[in-house]
Amino acid sequence: MCGRFAFYSPREAVQAVFGVECGFDLEPRYNIAPTQLVAAIRADADGNPAVVPLRWGLVPFWAKDSAIGNRMINARAETLSAKPAFRNAWRKRRCVVLASGFFEWRAGAAPSESRPGASKPAGKTPYFIARPDQQPIGFAGLWERWDKGETPLETCTIITTTANRHLRDIHDRMPVILPPDALRVWLDPGQAPEALEPLLQPASEDLLAFREVSRAVNNPARDDPELIAAVARP
Repeated sequence: MCGRFAFYSPREAVQAVFGVECGFDLEPRYNIAPTQLVAAIRADADGNPAVVPLRWGLVPFWAKDSAIGNRMINARAETLSAKPAFRNAWRKRRCVVLASGFFEWRAGAAPSESRPGASKPAGKTPYFIARPDQQPIGFAGLWERWDKGETPLETCTIITTTANRHLRDIHDRMPVILPPDALRVWLDPGQAPEALEPLLQPASEDLLAFREVSRAVNNPARDDPELIAAVARP
């Protein structure tokens, strides 16, 4: 799954990679958690890609209560067409969630902790996963508009797939990362979902690098650059 990520890339990098200008400030975020606002690209009324803020945790248009979004932060690529919460958005309302990298937790001790005589702290070990060149990435996502509250609510979910071989020892799932040249095809509501299924693949092993980071990321109240710094171990 993808339960935390970071987005601190400057708007110039977003424009260079995705060819999209942003009309609002992109404040650096180092520990984005579910229910918070994220920056996403979707098609505007004229069909052009535009960066918009969406709340992370998709609320289906038919939901009676917006709290359902707390459980809809991820959508499995394998079941998009079958799940009632996602299948309409999969057909018509796709987006790209902007990120600089994401966190994943490995069960058990980190490799650096597993040598004989080393202490083994309880809990899972967090890793930060990002491009080695620090360029922004785009997660395949879906979005919805919910009108049953006092004000309309626009939300999104991140699509996940099986982890590539490089990341499999950390977790068995990873976000679907779209190549920038697939942006317009992905956002086009006229594209049949079947034609987009080849994009729902694990990223290549050489696209991403990972490093162990501080367990301070477990606290969603923390949001600072130290959370993505590598943990130094003897």
